[in-house]
Amino acid sequence: MIRLAVRCAAEQAEAVLAELLQVAPGGVEEQAGPGWVEYAIYGGEGELPDLGSVEAGFGDAIVEVRAEPVPDDWADRWREFHRPALVAGRVVVRPSWRDDAPPAELEVVLDPGQAFGTGAHPTTRLCIELLLELADEGRAHGPLVDLGTGSGVLAIVAAKLGWRPVLGVDNAEPSVAAARENAAANGADVEVRLLDLRAEPPPAAPVAVANLTAPLLRELAPRLPEETGVVVCSGLLARERADVERAFADAGFAPRDARTEGDWAALLLARP
Repeated sequence: MIRLAVRCAAEQAEAVLAELLQVAPGGVEEQAGPGWVEYAIYGGEGELPDLGSVEAGFGDAIVEVRAEPVPDDWADRWREFHRPALVAGRVVVRPSWRDDAPPAELEVVLDPGQAFGTGAHPTTRLCIELLLELADEGRAHGPLVDLGTGSGVLAIVAAKLGWRPVLGVDNAEPSVAAARENAAANGADVEVRLLDLRAEPPPAAPVAVANLTAPLLRELAPRLPEETGVVVCSGLLARERADVERAFADAGFAPRDARTEGDWAALLLARP
């Protein structure tokens, strides 16, 4: 088995991920540190090149590409990579195979499979924090849609906080399957559908959650239905915040709150 990893500067992460998803549409492993992001895919010998460690040009930037054999127990090691995540001291998201999570008022148990979203990424945590903010204001009720639901973690958190009905949509069949299984395992009343947000209208709901990339968020903003009054969004770098806010302002949304963690940002926006 070969692990092919691409490490880049945080500002290049969006473009690198888009390229990798063309060869690995089911998802990639992601790690991040101060100023850098690393994406990795796995494949059998002969499926991925064993390059060693090299630098490669990517647009105007240089990225580090590293390919290395992984031991036969790589699947177990991959599981070790995913650890319980405690958000705001109140919500814990843990993989189904870990039972060492800290106590919390709300727990979500996930088996991410090939889908995005384990609760460990800053963008997921920031979205959960903003959902908690809305819940603390007494607004965790009525319909909510999770645009690009991935493993279903945000939809499940929303359902556990009190929103219903909750709908999650994603354009990847592995994500739809994983989100449905995770919702059922958590006893969360979440409907999940296959939907391509670039080609089809976003579903209508008073509250929308969108943990996507900045270009897709900018494209999505003017296409949100009139019924959508509140948006929680992330997936954007802090330097992309102004452009995303501007796109939503043009669509009638005003910023209510913004949070950052490392290089990442999340926004809470609302129509007046």
